[in-house]
Amino acid sequence: MGVILLVLLLALLLGGLGFAAHALWIVAVVVFLAWLVGFGISRGEAAGGGRRRWYGRW
Repeated sequence: MGVILLVLLLALLLGGLGFAAHALWIVAVVVFLAWLVGFGISRGEAAGGGRRRWYGRW
């Protein structure tokens, strides 16, 4: 009985880790896309308004 509970606990733990890793990949892709959009917008502003650094807004 203890072995069955141990295997079940291990399966739940690994399943939870797999879901968390999948969710983190989705978050990473969304953040990367937002960074690309921001980088493109800042490049467009720099081209139109003179020379400007990416950290100029801070």
